Amino acid sequence: MQPENRYYDIAPRIVLADSQASIVVRPLFDHCRFAAGQPYTIQHFPMDGAALANTITVRPDKAGRIRFRSTFPGEQEHWIRVTPPAGANAPPLDFRLFSLRSDMFARRPLKADFHLHSNCSDGRESPAYVAAACRRLGLDFMAVTDHHQYEPSLAAIAAFAGVEHDLRIFPGEEVHPPEVPVHLVNCGGAFSVNALFKTAKYRREVERLAAEIAATCGPGVNPHHAAACVWSCRKIDEGGGLPIYCHPHWITNCAYNVSASLNEWLFQRRPFAAFELIGGYHRHELESNQLQVAWYDEQRAAGRSTPVVGASDSHGCERGELFGWYYTIAFAHSADDVLESVRQGLAVAVEAVPGDGARPHGPYRLVKYALFLLREILPAHDELCAEEGRLMLAYLAQEPGAAESLVRLNGRCARLYERLWQATSASAA
Repeated sequence: MQPENRYYDIAPRIVLADSQASIVVRPLFDHCRFAAGQPYTIQHFPMDGAALANTITVRPDKAGRIRFRSTFPGEQEHWIRVTPPAGANAPPLDFRLFSLRSDMFARRPLKADFHLHSNCSDGRESPAYVAAACRRLGLDFMAVTDHHQYEPSLAAIAAFAGVEHDLRIFPGEEVHPPEVPVHLVNCGGAFSVNALFKTAKYRREVERLAAEIAATCGPGVNPHHAAACVWSCRKIDEGGGLPIYCHPHWITNCAYNVSASLNEWLFQRRPFAAFELIGGYHRHELESNQLQVAWYDEQRAAGRSTPVVGASDSHGCERGELFGWYYTIAFAHSADDVLESVRQGLAVAVEAVPGDGARPHGPYRLVKYALFLLREILPAHDELCAEEGRLMLAYLAQEPGAAESLVRLNGRCARLYERLWQATSASAA
């Protein structure tokens, strides 16, 4: 967290583009109070150069707070520099704000991991533990997606059914069509797609679909593989889930998981709703993420715009690798439309390998905004989540008072965002 963000509260931080907003800078501790009545200089620099810097002089009130008004042109980041009076022997303070157009201003950034494993398949911890650890990490949404299994995700939901908490736990599974190399995630679906593979109806329908699409399958594309992927994505859609195409550049058995020809075919027809652009690769495998980003960029250049997610594909929350390294920031109105927001392309995939910083990937507009959020807003959000996550783990361990404490913390992240967003009727649009 930036030092200014640690010592001062500035609100709002998100304002409506091309509007005027009143900003308050409030010192949080005695050592950083502004001198009441003394002249401080405020310089407002729109970082895209949409307008010249605005300079005003303000005098803090008796409580040591600075208030000023400014107009925030365009959708961009803004640099606010507060310079103390001459002779104060104190450095300038720098704060950042962001102005958003109305379509994005009405949305909130929500962190998610849609691809995680528990000890019900090849992970280490119980489904409920994985869920609580996700909240401790700073996530707003998650899904346990065990191989071939839907029930563990339901167990994670059921474990916290008796207590109020702010983590949205989706049902889910990692979908493996039989004898097909492609891996899919069913996030949020109302039923298991893996369970359908055991039925004769699955085989009949895939055989019929393979015959229909065979003419579109060029050299190297097995019509059965292509048909099974299309059928699976359709079933995920039928259940109201988000079909996610996973890690095509994962190296297994000395080759990429999905052949180049099948990968090309899938992107031409895109039966999936989102692409796992940033996936759960260890340090020695990071070039696979680089290839997926390059592939995504090439597809966009060819006119194939694909919604993206980031996912850890973690197989253990306490291993020190993968868990928390990769995730999604989705921009949604509420918990109820986060999957639809991903479908609309309103999400970025974040790569946050320890020691390398956090790098969002996706459309330029969203990446630019996400970089601001990762630096200026989300650290405070994550601190609130961490406390809730620890209490969720305490609840699982049946610690006395954990449930009551969780209830008291309920809604804190929503209140944080309410305070940091400019109050305006346009936010309800």
